[in-house]
Parts: sequence; C-alpha cells; structure tokens
Amino acid sequence: MNIQSGFYQVLLEDGREITCHARGKLKLRRPETFREDVMAMGDLVLVSEQEDGNAAIEDVLPRERALIRSAPDSRGDFKQILLANPDQVVLVFACAQPEPHLRMLDRFLVICERQQIQALIVANKVDLVGIEQAQEMFSLYSEIGYEVLYTSVKQNLGIDTLREALKDKLSGLVGPSGVGKSSLLNSIQPELGLAVSHVSESTDKGRHTTVTRRLFPLNMGGFVADLPGIRMLSLWDIEPEELDAYFREIGAKVADCQFSNCTHTNEPDCAVKKAVAAGEIHPDRYESYVRMRFGEDD
Repeated sequence: MNIQSGFYQVLLEDGREITCHARGKLKLRRPETFREDVMAMGDLVLVSEQEDGNAAIEDVLPRERALIRSAPDSRGDFKQILLANPDQVVLVFACAQPEPHLRMLDRFLVICERQQIQALIVANKVDLVGIEQAQEMFSLYSEIGYEVLYTSVKQNLGIDTLREALKDKLSGLVGPSGVGKSSLLNSIQPELGLAVSHVSESTDKGRHTTVTRRLFPLNMGGFVADLPGIRMLSLWDIEPEELDAYFREIGAKVADCQFSNCTHTNEPDCAVKKAVAAGEIHPDRYESYVRMRFGEDD
C-alpha cells in the first residue's frame, strides 16, 4: 500500500491497483498516550469496492514488524511508521559526497535489532574512494555479523548482487539524502524513472529529491520502498538501560560485567570497557552507544 495526499494506493491480490480512502472508524484507533500512523506503506489491508468505482479501506491487518522512528511533534511523541512488514531494510550510505554518517547507521541498526528486521548495509559510491578505503570504513560492521555490500553505479559494482538481494522481498531503502538510493534503483530497474539526487559541492548535503514514500514492484519479484532522505532518526520504544542489547558486540559482553545495571561508562570491572580497550569492540561503535545511552546529539 502506498500513501499520498490522504489517498491510498492499494495493490489487490488479483494484480489491480486501486485508489482508496480510509473509513472514519480507523482514525479512532489511535492510543490515548501517544499518536501513531494508523496506516503505513507496506500494511496489509481489507478493502471494499463500490459500484460507482469508489473504494474504501475497511480494516488494517496486524503488523508483523515495522521500521519505526519517533517523529518530532509539538504535541508529544509520534510513532512514525516508515515501512510496515519489511522483510529487510537496506541501509544505504555513501563512501563520500556526502561523507558517511556512521552514527546514523548505528541508530538504524539499533532500530532493526529492536524490531527484529534483517539489515543489509550498502556502502555506495565506492568509485570515489576505492574499494580498499571503502572496506576500511565499513568492515567493522561485517566483523560483527552484518552483511555489507559495496556498490558503484558508475563502475557497475555490486548492482547484480543487490538486485538478487531484493528479489522476492519487501525491502526498504533508507539512508541520508544524496547517498545514491535513487541511482541504485535506476540501475536495478531503469524503467522506474526515478529522479537522481545530486549532491551540492558547496554544502556536501543531498537535496530531498524523493519527497514521498513510495513502494515499487520489481520485475524480478518483490517490492522496494524508496524512502525520503532522512536527516533525523530518533529512537522509539527503547529504554536507555536496554540499549546495550541492541549493539551485538556490546550485548555479548554484558553478562560478564560486575554490576547487572552497568552503564558501561564509569563502573569498575566492566567487561564492555575491557573489550573496547582490548580492541574487541570498535571505539566508534562504543562512542555511538554512549551517545545514544545518554541522549547526546549525533
């Protein structure tokens, strides 16, 4: 299901795509303590069709999982569903232009761990730095068990592998603006005709070419969601004391800490700090944990 301007594009089981509006009763489902997207791209829904050609969404089926962030809102917390029911999230970051924002990548990975969503990391624009430097930037993630794919549209590097990874799955492509998500999609399936983001040489920040969340069917099977460039990513429903569990390499050491409520910062006999000192945990990943743990800005 795609969402745009209050209307919903729904792909039916018979292959037809129709435009629907939502029944008013669905809007009454919002919890009192916080607000959230009642319907989101990727949701499975029940629809009714009228003789006059109009169609309505009658119900939304329970989500198995979702890519979620806490969206800034003046009226309080808002649970923004970026993509419902994904099989995987493809985290696209450029090796250069713009420089990789690895703390944001760490935030995405925490969300994927929390929601039990498979994550694929794509290090794009390898042609700008070379494969050796690209691997130096991103190898810390493959060392802790994440799949990292190195791509370049100009060199046709990794495109076939990425295409195969997307086959028969509902995937979300996410990452900062300007990292080349639209260019990758064009390389995978040229007829999508997506606008390509260009990076301003003066600001080194990508422009938001993709302005709405869209879900595209792939010729080889499956769907891919091209999400808008994301500059802010606030965690949802993750308490500070549970954060260490969502850093794979840190969570593996927690049981060896002296204190069960160890924050892994100032406590004595902390197994996590010992692992950092021994080179078993990358210092940048540890710093990302500390910043998230104490709510520091990225």
